[in-house]
Amino acid sequence: MKISLPNAEATRCLGMALGRSLPPGSVILLEGDLGAGKTSLVQGIGAGLGIKDSIDSPTFTLINEYLDGRVPLYHLDLYRLEIREVETLNLEAYWEGIEMPLGIVAIEWAERLKYKPDHYLQVCLTYQDRGRQIEIVGTGELADFKLEI
Repeated sequence: MKISLPNAEATRCLGMALGRSLPPGSVILLEGDLGAGKTSLVQGIGAGLGIKDSIDSPTFTLINEYLDGRVPLYHLDLYRLEIREVETLNLEAYWEGIEMPLGIVAIEWAERLKYKPDHYLQVCLTYQDRGRQIEIVGTGELADFKLEI
């Protein structure tokens, strides 16, 4: 599914629709250039989950956990890491519900993941002349995911 979005607010609104419709255990792998809207999308997901806290990119903390929504949101940012460093983080604990409740896992710079979950939404954000384009492709149990906007 490809969606054209004119601005950051439209990107945030799309994220809200995702937050309202994704089930616990969903993983969103976000790819796109700096400033393409990855964090804006995750902010919308948080709003759609009912999270009241400010959602900022975890570029330096690596992982931000928001536990007060419909389901938890785990926001990861792999920008500063090399692939071999990512491998040591045991990120599967987030999408398998090991040691924490199942939630929505949103991973910025997901192309740095050497291993991926069995089921995820691949979300690629790109710049266009008039805004952004987002392409969403589901795999595994999310292969037939239909977003209701």
